[in-house]
Amino acid sequence: MVLNEEQRIKELREKRIAYGISQGRLAVASGITREYFNKIESGKMKPSKELLETLHKELARFNPEVPLTMLFDYVKIRFPTLDIQHIIKDILKLNINYMLHEDYGHYSYTEHYSLGDIFIYTSADEEKGVLLELKGRGCRQFESYLLAQQRSWYDFLMDALIDGGVMKRIDLAINDHTGILDIPELAEKCRKREYIGKSRSYKFYQSGELIKHREDDREYMGRTLYLGSLKSDVYFCIYEKDYEQYVKLGTPLEEADIINRFEIRLRNERAYYAVRDLLTYYDAEQTAFSIINQYVRFVDEEPDKRKNDWKLNDRWAWFIGDNRQSLKLTTKPEPYTLDRTLRWVQRQVAPTLKMLKKIDKGNGTDYMETIEQQAKLTEKHEMIIKQQTTPAKDLVE
Repeated sequence: MVLNEEQRIKELREKRIAYGISQGRLAVASGITREYFNKIESGKMKPSKELLETLHKELARFNPEVPLTMLFDYVKIRFPTLDIQHIIKDILKLNINYMLHEDYGHYSYTEHYSLGDIFIYTSADEEKGVLLELKGRGCRQFESYLLAQQRSWYDFLMDALIDGGVMKRIDLAINDHTGILDIPELAEKCRKREYIGKSRSYKFYQSGELIKHREDDREYMGRTLYLGSLKSDVYFCIYEKDYEQYVKLGTPLEEADIINRFEIRLRNERAYYAVRDLLTYYDAEQTAFSIINQYVRFVDEEPDKRKNDWKLNDRWAWFIGDNRQSLKLTTKPEPYTLDRTLRWVQRQVAPTLKMLKKIDKGNGTDYMETIEQQAKLTEKHEMIIKQQTTPAKDLVE
């Protein structure tokens, strides 16, 4: 439901009181006087659309609940072995009997095993070894199995390193639940050179604009800012997660749980050092923000000073930890489901099936019954049925 101006002001007041924030404090944070803000709340003055947006954004910074969460969003590890059963059983601790096996692969591997979005590739080439790939959904699904195993990401990564696993890529995703970051504002700061980093490279894409860089969900991504060279071993991707959920699932923007996402994308040696740091300190916030602070910071121009001495931008300072609650590594376990298949059936198949059903009813034919009787399930279908009907506790070792 889209709120009108009066409802948004009412919501603002209710949240401000719930957060325990005075009118004066929110007014100062928003760049207006307390008297002016009082008139807005009491309905005596109408704020501009931009000011109302600013008031809501600034209030979000005072949210007593955790404004940021962090997740693993991509994991790719190569193991120097051809014993794929060992990797599945002893490292992933999954039951290979419930995994789908297919004689093709990616990245020049020749075959793979999969359980939902968890993929393990192998070939006869000893130099390639066994490759584990977990994209976003794969990470969420793997967390459901870690939960059943009573293990954590730290436990899994330690097992992987002990077994000689080579970190090929690790993505850490920081979810911004309250709109701390303003992506167009950050892009403008890049344009104005109020961005200090090891790399001056950046790319900004508007919502719906073609993102040339390979992204699995690029058609869903809202305004997106890349910091650093996309070919380097460290770069950052900041995008509007609420827009993605709106396009993909139809979730109204104002109801989205996550507004923006800041992804730290690490490859090869940089991925290894990040994992080693995680396993040394067990402090995901320290690991993530030490990387961010090393590579990028946003500042406000001060003409009478050298650029390196410019003041850190207030919003950026708050994001990296100035006067906000600590950030911990979280999990969001999600079971392997057929959501994508069901959405495809709903879009592409269901209308035709509905048509045939009505024809059967009107003409007394049995098209639907005949189709179902003649349909043959492959081994792949049978395995998916097995995966979908087996409790998680039976899928793990």
